Amino acid sequence: MPNSPDPIEILIRRLQRSAGLETSELAELRNLPVDVHDVAKNETLAHEGERVEQCILLLEGFLIRFQHTRDGKRQILSFYVPGDIPDLQTLHLPTMDHSLATITPARIGRIPHKAMRELCHRNRRVADALWRETLIDAAVARTWVRCVGRLTAHARVAHMLCELHARLDAVGLGEDPVPMPITQADFGDAMGLSVVQINRTLRDLREEGLITLHRREMIVHDLPRLHHAAEFDPLYLHLDTRQRR
Repeated sequence: MPNSPDPIEILIRRLQRSAGLETSELAELRNLPVDVHDVAKNETLAHEGERVEQCILLLEGFLIRFQHTRDGKRQILSFYVPGDIPDLQTLHLPTMDHSLATITPARIGRIPHKAMRELCHRNRRVADALWRETLIDAAVARTWVRCVGRLTAHARVAHMLCELHARLDAVGLGEDPVPMPITQADFGDAMGLSVVQINRTLRDLREEGLITLHRREMIVHDLPRLHHAAEFDPLYLHLDTRQRR
């Protein structure tokens, strides 16, 4: 995996868009210590029940949050894309109540809780920006409940594709073709569908002229129609800076 630029820049790009931080606040973020690691595919980064002392910043690749049932079935609770910190809640809830793992080769940065807390104590607006990210993570979880509970298989899959497309676009990765290395089994474990249902739905979306998936990439041919098929409203992602207070 090629060398990345300053690892904190992807987080800065995200927070600058969503929270409108000023130059002095961005400088504070750039001073955070970040220990960068390359991680293999399907590696668990944090286990349910583990107590952690660092937050993970995803620099490249895709992560999942998940839990297992007693008989070993996996439920994916969230997908994470570059620029995400999937475990910000561990600043206040350091014992993991779920697990985090890669689903692709990935590059991550580990940021000590101590450094994050000190920054938040020094700078209220940075603390607010990070808290906002945690609240958006909760908003995504609420929307997933609605999708799994009330939408058809066709709309569920379309909604997931719309969400991932919007989140990748927010960090500059939204131009066609967008990376989409999520397997049909991953989609099924996230949406409560079988691999057969996922395969059939992706085929239908392709035949409707909405998307093409090929070699772990996606091209969106008609984004408004895909949004309509998904009943997708990006409000819950809070990407519009006009939604800030």
